[in-house]
Amino acid sequence: MIKKIKASRSEKIILIFIIVLAIFSLSFFFAIKDKCLFVKDYDPKKIKFDNPENIAVLNVPCGNVIIELYPDISPNSVKRFITLVKSKAYDDVAFHRVIKDTLVQAGDLEFGKKGNIDYGKIGTGKSGLGNINSEIDYPFDFQKGSVALARTQKYNTEDSQFFIILRDEPLYETEYTPIGKVVYGLEALEKIKYLDKSEYVLRPDYINSLRMLIN
Repeated sequence: MIKKIKASRSEKIILIFIIVLAIFSLSFFFAIKDKCLFVKDYDPKKIKFDNPENIAVLNVPCGNVIIELYPDISPNSVKRFITLVKSKAYDDVAFHRVIKDTLVQAGDLEFGKKGNIDYGKIGTGKSGLGNINSEIDYPFDFQKGSVALARTQKYNTEDSQFFIILRDEPLYETEYTPIGKVVYGLEALEKIKYLDKSEYVLRPDYINSLRMLIN
């Protein structure tokens, strides 16, 4: 007959500790794996805006980024942006240039589309609508969350590409055309994939959709 051996108190404590440690380790693993775990996803339908016609909703892997556009500051640039948004041109376009804690850039409609990305040319693509002039004369404070059109090293070369800054950049005033500012969801952009040794991202994150709140 086999005699049962009763576990001592210290053995029970050790067993409980091992179980708790295992649960914690598994939870930590899944928390690290899910980069969006602690990012709040904002529902624009539950938010009241003073100018809803100027609100754009950018959906990215970690949720909604809500942008207020400034047509009074940069009318032609905002008009171009809205034209592309309403045509759904930005859907499935890569965040091809990402600098950690600094900026995210997207909008290469020619070479940045999911399934047809060209790493050799990305960042140089156009929309087919032609360049527009820089709008940099109106005073604008480039605070964290500001949205602006990208350009080449020359002025008056803005088209479809845009960037959003993740920190204050006062030197960008009179350098880039501002089109708006993130009012909710900036933390979702801070989770966009980046590389430590390059501004340009291999296997990047993509824009899921970009829509005007009021079509």
